[in-house]
Amino acid sequence: MKNMFCILALGVSGLTAQGKSLVDYFLPMEPRGPMIAEGIWGDPNVLPRDIKNGLEDSSLKNWCYWDGRIVKDDAGRFHLYASRWHHSFPHSTGWKENSKGIHAVSDHIMGPYTDKGLVYPQWQNGKGHNVIGLRMQDGRYAVVTSEITQGEVFVSDSPDGPFELLGKIKWEANGFNPGLAAYQGGKGHMSNVKVLLRPDGRYMIVPRSTCVMISDDGILGPYKIMSDRVYKNYPELPQEKNEDPTVWYSGGMYHIVYNHWPSKTSHHFSSVDGISNWKYRGIAFKKEESKIFKYTDGTVNDWQFVERPTAYVDEQSGHVTHFIFSVIDVKKGQDRANDNHASKIVVVPFDGETFDRDMLQIVENEKKEASP
Repeated sequence: MKNMFCILALGVSGLTAQGKSLVDYFLPMEPRGPMIAEGIWGDPNVLPRDIKNGLEDSSLKNWCYWDGRIVKDDAGRFHLYASRWHHSFPHSTGWKENSKGIHAVSDHIMGPYTDKGLVYPQWQNGKGHNVIGLRMQDGRYAVVTSEITQGEVFVSDSPDGPFELLGKIKWEANGFNPGLAAYQGGKGHMSNVKVLLRPDGRYMIVPRSTCVMISDDGILGPYKIMSDRVYKNYPELPQEKNEDPTVWYSGGMYHIVYNHWPSKTSHHFSSVDGISNWKYRGIAFKKEESKIFKYTDGTVNDWQFVERPTAYVDEQSGHVTHFIFSVIDVKKGQDRANDNHASKIVVVPFDGETFDRDMLQIVENEKKEASP
């Protein structure tokens, strides 16, 4: 109920008539293997854990993992496109100096995912961060990188590659502040780029700023900035130090969740058309209060930082069934080179069917209240 009180304090109605917020729809994780507490990295707050969930280098022989999005292929396999850097780098510099785009595969959405190596090794030695994957309108597979690169798209006919550079994302300010799209007032790199293929066939980008960008002409754009930050009309919410937006479409509407990193609090917005009238739906989850990483046996992993959320929408049902998160066991500055700390990607099941039903009911109630 703490989340509900926070929502009411902001003068916003609860997400559902039952007083639930997004975090209440996360489900316990069924372990994909034995729960392990010895011989693996991590502080006691993340032990024991299922090392077969998601993607991790449990022995820390090589990699720290971050970012990612899951894409299902026509054969029913699950592909995770993400980033990694070598364990010989501390977290504070690894993601900037050694991060590369990688491809991992699993027969089950929860994992374990097997690292298959670099996605595009022929381009700048695989350099990439904020890496995500998606299926394009023509059926091809795309991988997108930003933050330490300008904002590039790589494509392949096969989820296993080879991936070739299609080009750099193009965009137009369209009367808005160009800094909404990229660093340095629009002259620098794009960041935190999440690309969504909309049901209407257009491509939609939500970058670090949480503005909405739409392309009518393919995945490379040009994208036009169509809105300011989704939280701009809510001055009671933090207006700075927000990052890591994720965007998805389910249940007939669009959703954005982003993270205010100083407070480790993520906020949830929804819109019917995915461009305008973004409405605040309350705290999505808060690290100090939300127990997202709970197993079916009651064990809870309390990761120190929970970032880069990404929703997986099942193509057949149209509902979110899982979220993935980038997590680290200690404060980032405490993860040093060749130590016993690291980051991984965790997959958490989500009751998207109930969530969408409840969201639709809220929208219907709002329409009734607004009608004369």
